[in-house]
Amino acid sequence: MPVHAPPTGSAAFRGAPSPSRRRGLAATLAATLAATLLAFVPSGPAHADPIEGGGDLGPNVIVFDPSTPNIQGRLDEVFKQQESAQFGSGRYQFLFKPGTYNGLNAQLGFYTSVSGLGLSPDDVSINGDVTVDAGWFNGNATQNFWRSAENLSLNPVNGTNRWAVSQAAPFRRMHVKGGLNLAPDGYGWASGGYIADSKIDGSVGPYSQQQWYTRDSQVGGWQNAVWNMTFSGVEGAPAQSFPDPPYTTLETTPISREKPFLHLDGDAYKVFVPEKRTNARGVTWDSGAPAGSSIDLDQFFVVKPGATAQTINAALDQGLNLLFTPGVHHVDETIEVNRADTVVLGLGLATIIPDNGVTAMKVADVDGVKLAGFLIDAGPVNSETLLEVGPEGSSADHSANPTTVQDVFIRIGGAGPGKATTSMVVNSDDTIIDHTWVWRADHGDGVGWETNRADFGVRVNGDDVLATGLFVEHFNKYDVEWYGERGRTIFFQNEKAYDAPNQAAIQNGDTKGYAAYRVDDSVEQHEGWGMGSYCYYNVDPTIQQHNGFQAPVKPGVRFHHLLVVSLGGQGQYERVINDTGEPTSGTSTVPSVVVQFP
Repeated sequence: MPVHAPPTGSAAFRGAPSPSRRRGLAATLAATLAATLLAFVPSGPAHADPIEGGGDLGPNVIVFDPSTPNIQGRLDEVFKQQESAQFGSGRYQFLFKPGTYNGLNAQLGFYTSVSGLGLSPDDVSINGDVTVDAGWFNGNATQNFWRSAENLSLNPVNGTNRWAVSQAAPFRRMHVKGGLNLAPDGYGWASGGYIADSKIDGSVGPYSQQQWYTRDSQVGGWQNAVWNMTFSGVEGAPAQSFPDPPYTTLETTPISREKPFLHLDGDAYKVFVPEKRTNARGVTWDSGAPAGSSIDLDQFFVVKPGATAQTINAALDQGLNLLFTPGVHHVDETIEVNRADTVVLGLGLATIIPDNGVTAMKVADVDGVKLAGFLIDAGPVNSETLLEVGPEGSSADHSANPTTVQDVFIRIGGAGPGKATTSMVVNSDDTIIDHTWVWRADHGDGVGWETNRADFGVRVNGDDVLATGLFVEHFNKYDVEWYGERGRTIFFQNEKAYDAPNQAAIQNGDTKGYAAYRVDDSVEQHEGWGMGSYCYYNVDPTIQQHNGFQAPVKPGVRFHHLLVVSLGGQGQYERVINDTGEPTSGTSTVPSVVVQFP
């Protein structure tokens, strides 16, 4: 496994040649370059034409203004197609120009995103709802994945907007002028979810939601909790009271930077990039223009399905950012993000599939890259990794301008056979992982213990990495492994792999099973808040999982508010963390908790 190199301060300059030596090297390089260019002059241009930025956003980005006819009809048409298309290829982004829209109900199915085009959510006012319910799945919302709502204000028709989602369904930068109901009609099961930079004037009712994370927001109230409700930087959040009721409440979020978003400046599209905040609390937009800067669309290569990895990389080399349009994008070589401050933004859950076992994307050890709003779907040939943030041994200090990974989701199997040894590897120091769902599929096509083999979910080698909203599920071995120092996780949700065929298949030396979240024995400092792991070994319900969490017992390694749950008695945990915590038992689905460790 990779060995993490410790920070070295000015390592980038260590061993640099003297000024005179540099001048000599420069002269030699210039002479060689000139000779090379002269050799190629007779044969014509030495480089391809520049790649143009900007352009149209493709047919699956649907833009409305208040005068657009039949908006409801277009919303309904897409919903009918996408309502139950869990593993389909359709991808859609609805964009609302600033203004007021009356009498709408935007029901969102799979791979459908709805966003406003103002700088503030209040620039787009919908007198109506943005709805997610679970009629397609008999009132069960536990598979309401891969959809989003961003940058809108809502005046719900009946006073409360319904947003019954589970994983990979962010609710960002929203203003609900009323209440928010997080459960499906009939209060069936739900297993979400994530809210950030949002203001809910009324009360939030989770009802049947098993767990939820809310960051840097404002709520008028919060009605209940089931297993694990976690808040950081939320005005109006309930007081900390875990485990009864199970509220984990942090006054602020240590470091955050909101997700980049598309907006209109007059008639011109731009991407707004918010500034980093420290010890953040409340929304970014309630007191005037948010802090940050805009990038013109012509500084983006607008990636449409069919664009090759070679073209994408040429655009990056040219200094362009990337805007992936809704669709499925195959790449036969790695997308290499090497320039500091590059923005890679997806619309409508744009999906990247690596062909022939390549890594889908790699980020260099540079400042301030922003990855946001796309899905990486493993291909049938095993990839060693799917996303790498920084190469092995990264050690540069990015604390002033960290890389962010936001609403970047990873899937192995479900839409067909897929394999990856380790899904996401974070080597760069100071990286912020802000809402990800890394999922080895437990249902769909191409699912089986070896068919969609994926041993490890997320591996963190970098120091000072912060995860806010970390969802990682069903891997054959460890779901999360952490090797870097001073790592922090605020909210973790996990299920162990359902489909382990027997106890021997998950045996880890002398230990029964692989922990969901493992901090390496070498680590001196680490901290986590509001973290849960669940088991549902439905192939062999007699399987015993020793624990959900594993960590060295050291003064600097601390956990707050841990729980493990056996779902209906399909397998059991012997302990919560290491050898601490009561075992689960029976079929009553009651959590076993550890309030503080050690």
